[in-house]
Amino acid sequence: MADPTSRPPLPDAVEHSAAGGRRLLAALFVALALVFAVVATATGDTFFFRLATEALIFAGLALSVDLLLGHTGLLSLGQALFFGFGAYVSGLVLKNVAPSFWAAIGITFAAALVVGLAAGIISIRARGVYFALITFGLAQVAFKVVFNTREIGGSDGIIGIPQIRADFGLFSVDTQSPAGFFLLTLAFMMLLYAACAYLMQTPFGRILAAIRTNEPRVAFLGYPVWQAKLAAFVAAAVVAALSGALYPMLRGLVSPELLAFQTSGNAVIMVVIGGVGTLTGALYGSVILTVLKSVIGTFTEHHLILIGALFMLSVIFFPKGLAGYALPRLERWLNRRSGP
Repeated sequence: MADPTSRPPLPDAVEHSAAGGRRLLAALFVALALVFAVVATATGDTFFFRLATEALIFAGLALSVDLLLGHTGLLSLGQALFFGFGAYVSGLVLKNVAPSFWAAIGITFAAALVVGLAAGIISIRARGVYFALITFGLAQVAFKVVFNTREIGGSDGIIGIPQIRADFGLFSVDTQSPAGFFLLTLAFMMLLYAACAYLMQTPFGRILAAIRTNEPRVAFLGYPVWQAKLAAFVAAAVVAALSGALYPMLRGLVSPELLAFQTSGNAVIMVVIGGVGTLTGALYGSVILTVLKSVIGTFTEHHLILIGALFMLSVIFFPKGLAGYALPRLERWLNRRSGP
């Protein structure tokens, strides 16, 4: 009887991609981000620094979607629930408790575990389109509750969130510094990416991959499918919430729109454009979509129409996404360099 942890069936985009190719693609992303930081610092361009930082923050949300969709086979249409929740918790902590980076991150992490567990217990019992609809419904309920609750700003959200300094002992980073906060966000997102990539290489990650391919067989082999899916759901919720916790540090405010369906939909688009099941694709997809929205939005207020058209074209002609096509080629190139 086969053990799914020994040789799991992986998604197509991951099955043809070596670990070296994924690391190379992630390293290229960091290198491009550092080059951008040097150029933006030299030109003194604050707007694009902030825009790039926002793209990195939403990359964390896309990572959480890919963790569920690409590695567990669960399409979540309500991941904005946890992203917005993390942003609100962080904003409330920074404004009302203590202007501390570590306090905001720590409390958001603990709160996301609880909320993710509660939402997961409700959602995981459903499968397929019903799971997607339940996550969508939970996010919509949360959006309406936040939108109509005056104590946390209502439709105006939370404004006046103070700027802070993130203290790391030997140095500190001022969130008002475009370059400093961009580099801090880059390091934070790459830590989240590394944690997700490591998780997928563990026996637990192999079980998730097997669940995505053939859930009944995994259950037949005696593995706890429901518990594994719940753990993946909670992990994705934490990743999304921690990413959202950086948003009020960047913008100084939190809006109910962060919990809206458009935020979840954008995250799914990012993952599809970048490559489902690759993790690195979520990083690239977030940057591509954020830049497209900004550039196209300067020419027309109907930019969502063009973005929707581009999304449909990418699904039709590039179903594996950017990283899904790049990783097999990188693997072959690395194999040629390493010899037979």
